[in-house]
Amino acid sequence: MLKKLTDHVYYFPHSEETDRPVLGLICGEKYGFVVDAGNSPAHALSFLEEVEKIGAPPIKGVAITHWHWDHTFGIHAMNKYTIGHHLTKKKLAYLKTLRWDDDSLDKRVQEGEEIEFCRDMIKKEMPSRETLIIQEPDVTFHHHMEIDLGGITCRIQHIGGGHAQDSSIVYIPQEKVLFLGDCLCPDLYSGDWSYDKEDFERLQRVLKQFDAQYYLSSHCHPETHKELWEDLNQLNGIGEIVGNTVDAEKAFFQFEYETHKKPTNVQKERIQYFVNGNIKRRSRELF
Repeated sequence: MLKKLTDHVYYFPHSEETDRPVLGLICGEKYGFVVDAGNSPAHALSFLEEVEKIGAPPIKGVAITHWHWDHTFGIHAMNKYTIGHHLTKKKLAYLKTLRWDDDSLDKRVQEGEEIEFCRDMIKKEMPSRETLIIQEPDVTFHHHMEIDLGGITCRIQHIGGGHAQDSSIVYIPQEKVLFLGDCLCPDLYSGDWSYDKEDFERLQRVLKQFDAQYYLSSHCHPETHKELWEDLNQLNGIGEIVGNTVDAEKAFFQFEYETHKKPTNVQKERIQYFVNGNIKRRSRELF
């Protein structure tokens, strides 16, 4: 069911069951515009059915926040003019060359090209993939582009980051809404899940340039400005405590020493992400 966030912005909530991300709908006086295409044809079609129910203006296009399957496997079924970063197009062109049957997915997991979580979610969302059509964006950009919907503007801007080099965000200035995609998520595809502290801080400096009251991350409920930045400040605090250490046990001890509390399971996970990032950075520096 589509939910209304502001006068001109709606969202289709995420679903953890099969890793369906948030899909966005921005309505101007003349046109509608969509953020992300869904993780399957079924996801895309369910979204379009809900859009039809509210009598939205004709959809002008779809912005893809990054190349990962859960944001792009619905492009063909969405059947709309699609915009993505030039790196998104490059990655999707490669995905088109792959086979998506169970055996091929399992093999890519064994070889380290795919991760188990995505493999399992793909199988659950789409038990059969014989008719799956992967499609590239119709138009690409390098830094940013703007779409005029009639009284409402969508700014699509590349932001990059560890989760996906092609990550882009979508900002609606009149509504003070910012779709984040997965840009604040950890790096999943280069070994153990991780945060690179320096790059994570860079991402936040970019995000602070946008005057936003509401933020939509792809796998979370919408957050207010206060909610998002309180969480990011806590995450930054963990990053500061971890510092440059590559030893998780030392980082856990340092956290307890500085906060006078044992880290929760969530805090331990976040500590480990920063430790893993330090290990990867040190490995790059050595080679």
